[in-house]
Amino acid sequence: MATLTVPASRTNIPRLLKSRTAAKLLLLALVTAVLLPLLHGGSWPHDLTVSLDKPLTGASNWVIDNRDSHPLFLYFFGYISNAVVLSVRAVYLTLLAAGWTGVTAFGALLAWRVAGPRLAAGTAIAFLACGALGMWVPTMQTLALMVVAVLASVVVGALLGLAAGLSDRLDRALRPVLDTMQVLPAFAYLLPVVLVFGIGVPAAVLATVVYAAPPMARLTALGLRGADPEVLEAVESLGATRRQRLLTARIPLARGELLLGLNQTIMMALSMAVIASVIGAGGLGDRVYQALASVDVGQALAAGIPIVLLAIVLDRVTGAAGDGTSRPKTIGRAYALAVTVAVALAARLLGRLDWPSGWTLNIAEPVNRAVDWMTNHLYSGVPVIGGTADWAGHFTTWILDPVRGGLQWLPWWSVLLIVAALAWTIGTWRTALTAVLAMAAIGVLGVWDPALDTLSQVLAAVAVTLVLGFATGIAAARSDRVERALRPVLDVFQTMPQFVYLIPVVALFGVGRAPAVAAAVVYALPAVVRITAQGLRQVDPAALESARSLGATGRQQLWQVQLPLAKRSLLLAVNQGVVLVLAVVIIGGLVGGGALGYNVAFGLAQGDLATGLVAGAAIVCLGLMLDRVTQPTERRATKGA
Repeated sequence: MATLTVPASRTNIPRLLKSRTAAKLLLLALVTAVLLPLLHGGSWPHDLTVSLDKPLTGASNWVIDNRDSHPLFLYFFGYISNAVVLSVRAVYLTLLAAGWTGVTAFGALLAWRVAGPRLAAGTAIAFLACGALGMWVPTMQTLALMVVAVLASVVVGALLGLAAGLSDRLDRALRPVLDTMQVLPAFAYLLPVVLVFGIGVPAAVLATVVYAAPPMARLTALGLRGADPEVLEAVESLGATRRQRLLTARIPLARGELLLGLNQTIMMALSMAVIASVIGAGGLGDRVYQALASVDVGQALAAGIPIVLLAIVLDRVTGAAGDGTSRPKTIGRAYALAVTVAVALAARLLGRLDWPSGWTLNIAEPVNRAVDWMTNHLYSGVPVIGGTADWAGHFTTWILDPVRGGLQWLPWWSVLLIVAALAWTIGTWRTALTAVLAMAAIGVLGVWDPALDTLSQVLAAVAVTLVLGFATGIAAARSDRVERALRPVLDVFQTMPQFVYLIPVVALFGVGRAPAVAAAVVYALPAVVRITAQGLRQVDPAALESARSLGATGRQQLWQVQLPLAKRSLLLAVNQGVVLVLAVVIIGGLVGGGALGYNVAFGLAQGDLATGLVAGAAIVCLGLMLDRVTQPTERRATKGA
């Protein structure tokens, strides 16, 4: 009896329709087919734009007219400004009174108490290096500003995190606020801060707080929500009140997250040191900014190195404080304070409070000579491979121009459709709706074409970052020697102010979108490398041992075991790479990147609140869209599943 055979292609069709991803894409295709006759191609329709120039300009004029007379400014913002100035001045005078010997001794003893003699020696060397570079007084100015800004950021972030950690409703309400604070470019909110507080220390501190508080808030909420339910239940069974449960159980259990939040807040605050100098922060940031204004790379590096050293020392100290395996505290607080006071008094009696002028090292001249040599020998005319200017030109012609042209050629509705398809494929319909609304808001703001130009640069920079980051992260995960060698390099890249390496990048690649992409890659690469290496190192050793027992080679273990099991970390690396690349888009606008970055910088320079804030809001929407497209959303389990 003959049997009826069904072609394989026909049996695959029902199976394809059962696929969740295919069903989503098919539904989007049907919706598009229905709406296509009503849609028009080309750029975003002018009828669907809303101009904010008039209301924002009116708000700016009102602030300028009433800043010196309105009670809101006199009795609220004025008191805040005075409190900030007095606090920074008090810390700065205390540091100067302690002298370079007292500050160095206190930092070393604190590091010894937290993590032992090795970190203490590194801390002392870091402070001494700041003085040897001739940057002791600017370092103390920056340190005083950072102490006040970090304390304010920790208080604000902890209060917000406490509210979000104890209330689901407040958590949902605060999440978009924190997203906006973290994604909004610093240059975008510098102008409103300057309008209210004027140029000076208060504006710099408050701008830093806006930028640095979100990590503390997020990690505080995460720690409170992640407290062990069994411990909380045991405390509640003993009759503890809600306040007692918070103080005796939730907060102690969240100690690791709280200290990690402090660590991240310090890093974010230091990264604002140069940007805040634009509005009068002073200190190391001002030295970097002034040196770069005169194209003096050597002086910029001399001021940038202390920022890096401060960041590394504070990162190690706070990281060791949050590590439960840190060394026993062999030095008491009273002893450390007594030694510091004794050293400071001895220095005052000997007249050695100020750093000796004969102990400084001039690195500006050799650095500038090295930059000149690189510019003269690598910019053009290199045999066979061509110069860096040729590389920048080829990258712009072969990659940046086609990507930008392709995005701007697409009809506006097709861009929204692609965003919806990508976001819905890896998430839920809410994810897709959020991404589409964020992208549509860019069109409504009237900056559709500049946003697509920025998006093309972000996509190119992310692609380069991921290729280099994944390759380097894999090498670091598979070799302890490579990981140890890369760690100080990544520390420098992650903490060095973008303005410092911007001039060498421009000197090598010229002005344009290519150096903007290069600066973004340098800034985002360390995070991608770290997350990739950590994810691969955390793969279950039993799975690797099982693969080795079956005869798998090292390459097979990587591709078939480590990478699949580290998928979540790799996706997080992609997400962070996108966010960090987007954060440098303003810096790119200063070196010829154009698009939204240039609009924000232009708005700050010209005092044009409308141009700066609209471009900043568009960058926030772009960041929100890219976040939803690159970060999978877990579906909630249904009841009875």
